[in-house]
Amino acid sequence: MSVAGGAECVFCLGCSRWAWKRCTYVGSDDSLTWPSATPDEFEPIPRICRVILAVYEEDLRNPKFPPEGGYRLNPDWVVKRVTYEETQGHAPPYLIYIDHENHEIILAIRGLNLVKESDYKLLLDNKKGMQMFAGGYVHHGLLKSAIWLLKKESETLKQLWIDNGSSYKMIFSGHSLGSGVAALLAVVVVNHRDRLGGIPRNLIRAYAIAPARCMSLNLAVKYADIIYSVVLQDDFLPRTATPLQDIFRSVFCLPCLLFAVCLRDTFIPEGRKLRDPRRLYAPGRMYHIVERKFCRCGRFPPEVRTAIPVEGRFEHIVLSANATSDHAIIWIEREAEKALHRMRESSGKPMTTAPEAQKFERLKTLEIEHKDALERAASLNVPHAVVPAEQPIGDSDSVASQEQGKDPSNSRLKSSGRTNWDEVVQKLFNRNESGDLKLKNEIGASN
Repeated sequence: MSVAGGAECVFCLGCSRWAWKRCTYVGSDDSLTWPSATPDEFEPIPRICRVILAVYEEDLRNPKFPPEGGYRLNPDWVVKRVTYEETQGHAPPYLIYIDHENHEIILAIRGLNLVKESDYKLLLDNKKGMQMFAGGYVHHGLLKSAIWLLKKESETLKQLWIDNGSSYKMIFSGHSLGSGVAALLAVVVVNHRDRLGGIPRNLIRAYAIAPARCMSLNLAVKYADIIYSVVLQDDFLPRTATPLQDIFRSVFCLPCLLFAVCLRDTFIPEGRKLRDPRRLYAPGRMYHIVERKFCRCGRFPPEVRTAIPVEGRFEHIVLSANATSDHAIIWIEREAEKALHRMRESSGKPMTTAPEAQKFERLKTLEIEHKDALERAASLNVPHAVVPAEQPIGDSDSVASQEQGKDPSNSRLKSSGRTNWDEVVQKLFNRNESGDLKLKNEIGASN
């Protein structure tokens, strides 16, 4: 056999092996080694999904997507609903809801609307490495939207928290595009808690449903004690490191884009990905709802796995017919409710029983997992990663207030990792007219 023939055989074998590995890779492989979530920690997620789903509804008393069981939203507890006309393109529509049963103040943000130019504008307002905040890189357009939301609603949220007592949690939640805004809003609030009356860090939570990749790895791990991301099986968005603006420019040929990304990422070493400080990731602690298995037809009773991954944080595209359907909020809400019901049944506790001492033990386990993830990120030389302090993670001024060093090329960062509120607002909102014009031209070209 000639040298050329041998090289051709090797090439064909290599391509066949790659194709086999990619075609047999299923969504459940991402969380194969993760432990199962407990019903106590997963309990808020179906409820939060139902509140987010209310943002999509026109009439809350006669919803198009009535709950099949579980939590029912009380329309009388809705404080405010804000539409596209009121946000004027600065943010997606949202609502503010007080859950008096669970002592939560919830700001819920809807996902991408494919017919709204303002949503595309948020996605297009970013370049790789364009925006640094709180010691890491974030998506510029989503951060700008989060800052606008906080400026507009800070007095309302502050007054609600003061009026209802300090036992109420402040919940920021969103789906798809809104998940990125909600996650970054939580990061901003943690760094500027005075905007909400000095609310403690341990009362701030963010739930990113079908999360967008909106922050660098060090931030994704650092804020894992307050940001929880929920992924349903094969959802494409948390797995696509391609910039969001490229994804939605190619929305009508998404399978082609996903295959190209899959092919490209095969040849990028894991270490190179981890050392890129500008690469964005899905935020916080991950909850993976798994309901399908390899070479098995149909959906199975869902199970939920959870971890704070550093390596392999949903880095592999799944070539699946369900990659887009698993992104739908209605499916995530239903499968999360089923998973919670199944967890409660398997735990052997009545569904109305109050949490016992095990809840405190699980809280300590979550804190240890967070500390271990931070140490793992530092040991892998993830840029800007911080070795955790000995102070408990749940405290209001814990690991989040500490940073190593300072980027001298970016005056937005302080030596402590904190940012000045006035500086952030000035730099984000004082854009020149030529920049806005260029952005509009890009939007027109993408449509």
